[in-house]
Amino acid sequence: MKIAFPLLDGLLSEHFGHAPEFEFIMIENNNILGSERKIPPPHEPGVLPKWLGTEGATHIICGGIGPMAVKLMREAGIAVYMGFPGRDLQHNIENFINGNLQEIIQGTCGGHTHTGGHSCGH
Repeated sequence: MKIAFPLLDGLLSEHFGHAPEFEFIMIENNNILGSERKIPPPHEPGVLPKWLGTEGATHIICGGIGPMAVKLMREAGIAVYMGFPGRDLQHNIENFINGNLQEIIQGTCGGHTHTGGHSCGH
């Protein structure tokens, strides 16, 4: 499996769509096989789920994500999990492997006002 993590300052970002970089971790039999960090394309509706699909992501662990992004991820075959924003990757990977992260099927953000900021209720 290939897990994508939206990052801000090297920690799990609270806002999926505004993460300046993503870390991709390859895991097999609960062992980390490798990783790579990439800069995503500019944030526009629908772009990031498509990009993550072309990058081969099978899962994403994020701190906050809107309902449309979750819908598009699920349609692309990418499972979405709620991680621990502001925490390092190792903490989130261990929690994922141990089954301590919840799969998201709706979204955790109520909406966005792209001209005036963010209006999430994390």
